[in-house]
Amino acid sequence: MVESANQIVAFTDGAAKGNPGPGGWGVVIVTPDGEVTELGGRAAGTTTNNRMELTAAIEAFSALRGTPGPVAIYTDSTYVIEGIRAWIFGWRKRGWKTATGGDVLNRELWEQLDALVAARGKDGVKWHYVRGHAGTPGNERVDEIADGLAQGQEIALYRGPLIGYPCAVLDLPSDTTLPRRTAASGGRGDSRSKTPYSYLSVVDGELARHATWADCERRVKGRTGARFKKAMTPADEAQILKDWHIEP
Repeated sequence: MVESANQIVAFTDGAAKGNPGPGGWGVVIVTPDGEVTELGGRAAGTTTNNRMELTAAIEAFSALRGTPGPVAIYTDSTYVIEGIRAWIFGWRKRGWKTATGGDVLNRELWEQLDALVAARGKDGVKWHYVRGHAGTPGNERVDEIADGLAQGQEIALYRGPLIGYPCAVLDLPSDTTLPRRTAASGGRGDSRSKTPYSYLSVVDGELARHATWADCERRVKGRTGARFKKAMTPADEAQILKDWHIEP
């Protein structure tokens, strides 16, 4: 759940079909007074996943101008989180050059995001990493918005009270630390190199276990109130069922 009563929660995501290719971005914002705002847009021309991820974060903070309070922002982009929390300081010091002397890609977007984050003050923003396609409702929804818009689909965007929102957006993951990078995993987090133990779904109160994400997605797609999550170990599965108040 939300870490404090006055905290704003925002999910962001970006997509580019073909990378580079047609792109889209999606945002879901929940304010402490129980209002939900969905935002989304398409790229003009060809773009990349990273540009769309940055654009989504920029649009979220732009929409929150004038709205006080700390922001907890959830994204599945390690690029965005590591860039804004660590890499950007070295880039600025080197005159927007990488450690190897090249120009920093997407500089204009990084500068926009940096200014928006700085404007919220010290400790005004907390970044959370959320694993994509792991059943976190807010992340699944912004993925649906971004991916749909990238494909040219018309996406109905919700704006209204949390009580009427069909997505359990405040069902937040307990672990939002960045994946640990290792040489063996090619720079990707360990969690991405492991095979999930199971995928769990609940539709109309009925639990099902799936061997693949595709099977799980087919069961829950379009089903109002459906819940789903990836379990990496038997203990992880047991904890998810406990959190859902379901007997294994």
